[in-house]
This record gives sequence, C-alpha cells and structure tokens, in this order.
Amino acid sequence: MKIKCLIVDDEDLALDVIEEYINRIEYLQLEGKCKSAVEALSILNSKQIDLLFLDIQMPGLTGIQLLRNISNPPTVIFTTAYSEFALEGFELEALDYLIKPIPFGRFINAVNRYFKLKKHEFRIPEKKEQNATENPFVFVKSEKKMVKVFLHEILYIESQRNYVSIYLENNREVVTLNTISNIEEKLPESSFLRVHRSFIIAIDKIESYTTTIIGINSQQIPIGRNYKNMVMSILEENSID
Repeated sequence: MKIKCLIVDDEDLALDVIEEYINRIEYLQLEGKCKSAVEALSILNSKQIDLLFLDIQMPGLTGIQLLRNISNPPTVIFTTAYSEFALEGFELEALDYLIKPIPFGRFINAVNRYFKLKKHEFRIPEKKEQNATENPFVFVKSEKKMVKVFLHEILYIESQRNYVSIYLENNREVVTLNTISNIEEKLPESSFLRVHRSFIIAIDKIESYTTTIIGINSQQIPIGRNYKNMVMSILEENSID
C-alpha cells in the first residue's frame, strides 16, 4: 500500500519540486496539490491523506492555522523558507521541518522518518558521498558520449531550458540534455549549493557575494528569492563582518 500525500503551498515552484520528489519515490502516491489552506481543507475532508507537506506562510489561512483547525490531522512535514517558525511547528507535533530550497537528500531523510514512525518496512537508500580521499567525478552525456567531469573543476552549473551547462575551470563547458534537479542529486551537498532555480554553484569557488549576487570567475550568479534565506545562512557561517 502506498503512502497517500498532499502538498499545500502557494508557490508553483515549490509545488512542482515536492511533486517531482514524491514521483521519484515508489512508496509515495500524490493525491493532490493545492495553493491555499482553504482548498486543502476540502481535500482533507474528502480523501484519506497519510502525509501532508505543508507550507506555513500563505495568504488567508496559514499552514499553522490550518493544522490547528483539523481535528484528526495526517502526519505533517512543514516546508517553508522561514526557519523562525520551527519551534511553533514542532509544538504542533510536526514530524519534520524542511527549509526551502529543499535538497532531495533532505526530503528523503524526512520521508524515512515517517516510515520509521509508522513502522513501515520501506526505507529509501540515502545518497552517499564519494570518499574525500578520492578524486570524485560524475559522467554526463554530452554530444552522444559520456563525458567525465571532475567535481573539483566545476565552477557553477546553469539550467538553460532543456539543457544544462556545466562551467569548468580553464574556460571549459560541458552541455548536457538533462535537468538541473537531476544534476543536483548527484552532487555532494557539502560542496555544492543550489542558489537559484537555474543555478548551482561550487561553494569553494565563490569569490564574493552580496544578498543578491554571487561572484565566481568574474561571473555574477543571481540568488533566487526563494533560495535567499538558506543561501545566506550557509554563507554567513564562514563570514566575518
């Protein structure tokens, strides 16, 4: 039996990302997605929902207000760009609290927590990073062949419609017919950071940054509005004012 899921978020991008993640996991089944808490109430009253992915800051009725108005809520995983609501979320017995933009590996951890809570035998293997003593690489398909790309040579990655460009040291570029989300899944989270729906950057290649721009190799990489809080929190850990 699959786990029946509902996504509630007022942002199309967030809905699409969580839907994509759910579709990657065979044990999960998407029962619906909606852009308001009021719409979610209707679905919750008409369908059996096991797992609710719930945004907090939404116009009208917030995710927290929604949860307080459900007498017998499903298991809830909050998805939000605002870490300051974490305490209130856990006080409402939410299973987990995911900060946007949500890496797929972090999503897997949350779903595995649900399986453990419900004593399901399911478990999703988590992505393992390559040994730091090795020279890690990935193969990507480019011009009808598989090309080896060493991770330490990557400067940044840009999504361009149906293609992804991987920019490397020494002015090299590898273009592949793929999605940036698929590329992101193969990269170690400790070394790479999604800063925009269209950009991933190598953290150790950052030369400068502001609240809106990251400088790498004389290029100006934009920081997306939905990614700003998470990006700033990571970069400020290694900053001196």
